[in-house]
Amino acid sequence: MDKDIKKSISATDKDAQYDEKAKNLLGHKIILAHILVKTIDEFKGMNPKDVVQYIEGEPYISTVPVDAGSTNVEKEQDGEKVIGLNTENSELNEGLVRFDIIFYVRMKDGLSQVIVNIEAQKAEPSAYDIINRAVFYVSRMISSQKGREFVHSNYNDIKRVYSIWICMNMSQNCINYIHFTQESVVGTYQWKGDIDLANIVLIGLAENLPEKEERYELHRLLGALLSAKLNVDEKFDIIGNEFDIPLESDIRKDVNDMCNLSQGIKEQAYVEGTENGIAIGKQEGITIGKREGIAETIIKMYRKGYEVEQISDILDMEVEEVREIIENE
Repeated sequence: MDKDIKKSISATDKDAQYDEKAKNLLGHKIILAHILVKTIDEFKGMNPKDVVQYIEGEPYISTVPVDAGSTNVEKEQDGEKVIGLNTENSELNEGLVRFDIIFYVRMKDGLSQVIVNIEAQKAEPSAYDIINRAVFYVSRMISSQKGREFVHSNYNDIKRVYSIWICMNMSQNCINYIHFTQESVVGTYQWKGDIDLANIVLIGLAENLPEKEERYELHRLLGALLSAKLNVDEKFDIIGNEFDIPLESDIRKDVNDMCNLSQGIKEQAYVEGTENGIAIGKQEGITIGKREGIAETIIKMYRKGYEVEQISDILDMEVEEVREIIENE
């Protein structure tokens, strides 16, 4: 196999592993609780440890397909056919785009539920506008509820959805909310309905970790978790001491794995950069050598009485280029 292809496959594999570890790390309930406290009004001001209990079951990580017709699947439960989220082996639906993380959250009233999706991006995409993709995701989160959360025309049973996007390597730390609003254009009539059904939250993480400041708490936590610059001990110090997150074995393992992958990616980039530099250096050396050899030939021909035009014709060079070499000799 071609050496460059092998490198590309290796790099892609490491990137994929890194993405998967990032999702696993974000998928810990205590981390999700910290995100909910800063993004969903009902949980604002609460201790994240108290919010964990409202996250139902285990979050689905890279499991549930986004594509229409693939999000749900018919299952048998207690002898009856029911519609649920499609959590079948990903190999059966290979090639489908999947939600990074999706899970249900029980509201404090004990009755209503919301569906939350978390998406992690290494940077703001350049191939498309991220808001457009986020709108597609919340649309799928709502439309896929038909048959699963509500049937027929019982649209009042639609559950509220949140799609929360975490973008790394941004120019600044930011949080933006995108949601429906009702604006009266003519008259004052207020139409009935829940305009808060679809919610998008965009969280931008600057490359450098922000200082300890209340408004940047979530940025500091997520930045520490996902940073490729901090070492394991620095991450543990911020996660454990600043945010009082219990450093249980599974979180420790995921943080360690991410740090090891980050280091591996850095080392690979360094090796490839060095190899490329050497290759470029060699090529430049050959080019310089050729150029110097040609210049020497031109000078010798000129001294033997060849005209500039003759040298230009013989060596297939521009007249001005030949003249410049002779004048600078």
